[in-house]
Amino acid sequence: MPSTPGASRTRLLLAYIACFVLWGSTWAVVKVGLQDLPPLRFAGARMMLAGLVLLPFSGLLRARLGARTWGLLMGVGVLQIALPYGLLFIAQQWIPSSWSALLFSTYAVWLLLVGRLLLPDQPLTPLKLLSAGLGLSGIVALQYEHLHGLGLTGLVLAGCVLTLVATVSISLANVLVRRSLAHVPTGLSVCVQTLSSSVLLLAASAAFESHLPGHWTPRALLSIAYLAVCATALTYQLLFWLLARVPLAVVGVMPLLDTLVAVLLGVALLGERVDSSLLLGGALILSGAALANFPSSPRAQASPETPPGAPEVAPPGGEPLASAPRQVA
Repeated sequence: MPSTPGASRTRLLLAYIACFVLWGSTWAVVKVGLQDLPPLRFAGARMMLAGLVLLPFSGLLRARLGARTWGLLMGVGVLQIALPYGLLFIAQQWIPSSWSALLFSTYAVWLLLVGRLLLPDQPLTPLKLLSAGLGLSGIVALQYEHLHGLGLTGLVLAGCVLTLVATVSISLANVLVRRSLAHVPTGLSVCVQTLSSSVLLLAASAAFESHLPGHWTPRALLSIAYLAVCATALTYQLLFWLLARVPLAVVGVMPLLDTLVAVLLGVALLGERVDSSLLLGGALILSGAALANFPSSPRAQASPETPPGAPEVAPPGGEPLASAPRQVA
């Protein structure tokens, strides 16, 4: 964190911790909510509420964008939210929450590769590759024994594949935002994509899940409210505040930390397996996070207006929506 007065440093630290803890908790909360609601209905309701909460802060009603920009925003929203979140929620029916977080953490690698293909000015520097490699190695180490002993059934394999497809989709969307929508305020972009994608998710639920029961229990409603308000609206307001006050490299390591939180909560709250590889994995993740704080060039100290989900930072979290590091499930 940059050098600031004591009170400011405390606020920065609390906001930073809140972001990665709240994002890391989403995987366990999704797993809980899926006990009562079908995945597409659950995802659509979550995004609809999140978009409505974000609406007063987005400037949407005052926005003056061309028809092409509106179309691009909603189109990227399909890749950024509707498709991946539908797939992620479906996949979490069949695989542990810690697996979902683990597989989604490959976001860092996909973002670097897609960014290199579509944005020629984004080199794959040794520091970026080493930082991502350390983080991903740590996350794999966290679950190595669990992965090693698992028999891959058809549904488990399908869950893994759907999660990876969702991860690639969000990585592609982040690069497209950087290339074509960087001029759109992030808050506006998040709100438009969230609301438009919620309509698609709820329409898909009506088409494919009408035969599935949905129980709007207090547990389900609390899960939706937590994901929409705490893990989306609140965290993005905190993130926007942080972007003007901390280096992007610091923001970019949040995904590594929220993945660690996701695995720990899966163990503590859902009874998912814990093993001796936990300490090794945690050490590797934190080492990768520390390494990512060292800029590889002056460009790493980009201005706060640079989208933090752009390949200039090596995030695997996030999250990602719009141009934030990425949003987790």
